[in-house]
Amino acid sequence: MDYQQKLAEKLTILNDRGNGVLIRMNYIKKICADPKMRPSILTEKALEPAIKYINKKFPNIDFRGNIVSLTAAFLPCVPSLLFIQDHVYELLNTIDACQCFFDIAINFDFTKNYLDLITTYTSVIITLSRIDDKKALVGMFNCAHEMTTGSSDPSYPRLGQMFVEYEHPWKKLTEEFGPHTRSVTAALLSLTMVYPRRNLPAEQWRSAQLLSLLSAPAAMLDPACCDTMACEYLSIEVMERWIIMGFLLCHSSLNTNQASQELWKMALRSGLYLVLIRDEVLNIHKVSEDLFDSIKGYNKRVADIKECREHVLLNSGAMHRERRQFLRGAMMELFKVLEDEPGLLGPKALFVFMALSFSRDEVLWLVRHSENMPKIKTSEDYIDNQMAELLFHMEKLRGLMTKYNHVVQRYHVQYLAQFDALVLNDTIQNMYVCPEEESVLMTSLVSTLSALSVKQVENKEEFDFRALRLDWLRLQAYTSVNKAPLPIKEYPDLAKVMNLIQFHTRMVDSVEELLQDTSEVSILGFYPRVFERMFCQSSEEMTMKRYLMAFPLVCSHFSQCGHPLCPEEHHLRQTMEKRSLRLCVTFLEQIAKQTSSVVLDICAEQCNLNDQLQPKHCAEAISAARHRKQKKSVPKKGEVQKEKPGAESLRKDRAVVTNMDKMHLMLTELCSSYSVCSDFVVFNHIVVPTEFLLSHLETRLSEIIVRMANYNQTTEEIARPSDLLAGLRAYTASLYTLSSYINMDITRLVKNVLLQQTQPLDSRGGQTITTIYTNWFLESLLRQASNSFIVHCPTMNCFVNHATDNEPSFRAEEFSDISELRALAALIGPYGLKFLSENLMWHITSQVSELKKLVIENMDVLVQMRNNFDKPEEMAHLKKRLSENVLKRMTIIGVILSFRLMAQECLKDVMSNHCPNLIGPIDCLIDFLSPETDIKVTLSVFEVASAAGFKCDIDPALVAAIGNMQTDNMSVDEEYKLSCLLLVYVGVSLPTLALDPNSLYSRERGGHNNNIHCLATGINQLAAAMFTVQNKNIEQHLKEFLLLVSSTLLQLGQNVEKMETKNRESIYLLLHMIVQESPFLSQDMLERCFPYVLLRNAYREVYRSFIVTLG
Repeated sequence: MDYQQKLAEKLTILNDRGNGVLIRMNYIKKICADPKMRPSILTEKALEPAIKYINKKFPNIDFRGNIVSLTAAFLPCVPSLLFIQDHVYELLNTIDACQCFFDIAINFDFTKNYLDLITTYTSVIITLSRIDDKKALVGMFNCAHEMTTGSSDPSYPRLGQMFVEYEHPWKKLTEEFGPHTRSVTAALLSLTMVYPRRNLPAEQWRSAQLLSLLSAPAAMLDPACCDTMACEYLSIEVMERWIIMGFLLCHSSLNTNQASQELWKMALRSGLYLVLIRDEVLNIHKVSEDLFDSIKGYNKRVADIKECREHVLLNSGAMHRERRQFLRGAMMELFKVLEDEPGLLGPKALFVFMALSFSRDEVLWLVRHSENMPKIKTSEDYIDNQMAELLFHMEKLRGLMTKYNHVVQRYHVQYLAQFDALVLNDTIQNMYVCPEEESVLMTSLVSTLSALSVKQVENKEEFDFRALRLDWLRLQAYTSVNKAPLPIKEYPDLAKVMNLIQFHTRMVDSVEELLQDTSEVSILGFYPRVFERMFCQSSEEMTMKRYLMAFPLVCSHFSQCGHPLCPEEHHLRQTMEKRSLRLCVTFLEQIAKQTSSVVLDICAEQCNLNDQLQPKHCAEAISAARHRKQKKSVPKKGEVQKEKPGAESLRKDRAVVTNMDKMHLMLTELCSSYSVCSDFVVFNHIVVPTEFLLSHLETRLSEIIVRMANYNQTTEEIARPSDLLAGLRAYTASLYTLSSYINMDITRLVKNVLLQQTQPLDSRGGQTITTIYTNWFLESLLRQASNSFIVHCPTMNCFVNHATDNEPSFRAEEFSDISELRALAALIGPYGLKFLSENLMWHITSQVSELKKLVIENMDVLVQMRNNFDKPEEMAHLKKRLSENVLKRMTIIGVILSFRLMAQECLKDVMSNHCPNLIGPIDCLIDFLSPETDIKVTLSVFEVASAAGFKCDIDPALVAAIGNMQTDNMSVDEEYKLSCLLLVYVGVSLPTLALDPNSLYSRERGGHNNNIHCLATGINQLAAAMFTVQNKNIEQHLKEFLLLVSSTLLQLGQNVEKMETKNRESIYLLLHMIVQESPFLSQDMLERCFPYVLLRNAYREVYRSFIVTLG
């Protein structure tokens, strides 16, 4: 008869079903309380009178309305609720009738399932009573159902009666559980051997050296065993829930049994709140006091409750604080030993689960009490700024068990087959009575265990002992009933062996499940404020920074909070997923922010030290060295002598901690947190912590590089490219030291940042050094060069300031010499110089547009001059009719192109150093080009060569810019005519330069003081680009230009007595420069139309004023 009761199966199913219903009740309560998720039927003003009527008349109501669809979503729980109620009471009555024996130390699973069923059912009823809108929802659904089908819902009368009866749930529950007092009390009293031992203060834990593997070195390899294996890692929170709820439901034993009273008081002194489900808590003292106040003869119990509450307020916070302090040290020691010797995880696995369970209990206690903190003076007991360490060690132990799961499996498979099976067989043989059903079960257990072998582990076979554990639960049920043929209380050895076997089987097939039971802290997801506060408090502690990664790791637990029997909860699951990811990202962002700040502070300090070694700072040292033999002057009183670079490394006492020491210590602490794991999963999202750090470093480094440029548009201040490059190299060198702390790709970080700096905008849309230096060179240097305040100096291959009365805002040579432009090329690279070239081309095309307008205005005169260039009198007459001199704009174009050529040359030098294997083939490609090569092929090669810094006969960027210029209503032939006449205009205007006193050629600069020597570059490059666009012969047109210029300059030589001849020789040299600069003109061509003797005399004349020293 007892076998037919199926007590084990019913307990298992009802507990699982009860948890599902409990989560459904909680789900309904949450959505009804949340304004965003609240059903629309409860918020419509038109239905407010109906809802009030239903609540008033419930359950006897008469209401009509089209609300079936709006309420149907909340009724699936109704059958489940009634199902749970019916079957729970039926099972409890059956257990009472069977007079079952309960002892947590003997029939652990049977007793645990029984007590779980009582607390789960009680939690369902309490949660149901907290749903304010339950009557409205159910009543409206029933009315709509009756109108639609013609009859009320079959479950409605019972459900309505249940709602009415459970208006005061504790009163009704105590009435219903009164008949079950004997069984419940017996089960609870069995905890007197377990709960007091678990609920000890930290001092006793410390004196007993709890969780320590080092306390008994000789027994380190001995397996951790005891008579109550499962009780050792049973949650104390679960036991307290059993005790508090059990004695509330069956309170009569508190007045009759001293042991019950002591156990109840001990639980009441542990805390203020118990968890019903997730963030729903029960104020145990208030509920107990309210219940016992309404019952006669319980005045002493009410006094006990008040006394226990006072004890909690005074002592509980400090006691739990000391426990957490002890567990931090014990967990660290345990992890260090097991990490060093993972083989100990086999015999000492119980220690791991005990440590995890103890720690989880303390974390959850603090969470629920922090959220509902009582008003007391010692509130610091409810604040733990070292919570990160406890969570960290929990995660590390979990990871250790997962990593070495095969070690644990191998050990326990051998243990089961070679020890447990033999002990169980001997125990069975020594039994006097063994009925058939029990004999079949135990024989099956022995045969299953005996068949195990290590090869199954080596072959990675899947183990599944769930059937074996269910058989043991069945056996407990069969042997726990009154008058059982094989009473388990008379065979405690069998229970001890089987409880040990159950633990060992779980070590083989369900380590993950056991880890989930003992260390899952998903409840933190329902207390986001507490969770964030814990993180903030821990992040402020220097010693806790290495443990901060525990907080984002805990977010991976939140996906475990659902239940398959509550599919409606997908909305809350989505909310929890967003919350988990938000918390995880927030924590990782904060950790990355702190780490990146420290890293970049160290880089900044290293940059400052590196800057002290720059040549610009050595003038004082050189001056001191020169006067070293002189008598050393006595420093003035109060004068602080400047320290030499490296003085910061001199330290008389190692105990003196410098700022750099502190930063490196903090960096070490923060980087240690990244070593926990390379990645983890949060709700199917793979999270890589180092990527957050890389992202932060990328953003901050980009900002720092731009800030190091020190650009001020108003004052035209900017850092020299060489200084910025030196600082950037110091930063990069310091960043690479980060890879010795964390396994992360610093090269990728540096490449990403520097590559972004070669673009006009970075990934965030901010300015880059490419944009900054482009703006500065255009707006400051080249603008002043266009006005001749700055002069291009071919001798030094840079720009220099023109001597003026006003103090220049900057020295041009400090920003435009070879070293600076090479530094610029190294900083912004080919991409950046391409952007710079595009901006230069825009300015050139603006000037070309203006030149074309001038040509159009003077077209008739220019046509006549082109045809009559060999007639001096007529040319002089036509020249007077020209409206404006074009040479100013051509000089601007020449200056811009000269600067571009300098930048290109420096880019080639940089590219040759960085990638010589790429430069060689490009050089060969250029050599293969000939005048007969197709112009498209030529331009393609020139485009590649120009990007690498080669000087090209035809500038592809200028060709593209000229080609993109649009002239309204003008044909190709007219464009060609304009180009030819532009050269005529320039040629006939050159003699006028002799009138300008600044046109004097400067030997030391290798050019003219008004930058007209740049006309050579401007004329050649512009002519080549224009005629390439128009597909004309460049050489032919430049020869024509040379004839025209030679003729006009020879006419200039005939005016001996006029002012026009003042700087005639300097202008002759300009003609020579035009030919020298041109790849299409030669010296022979020049000598055919212009006597070389004039050039020789011109050079002698301009060099006459300079003293040449030899030797």
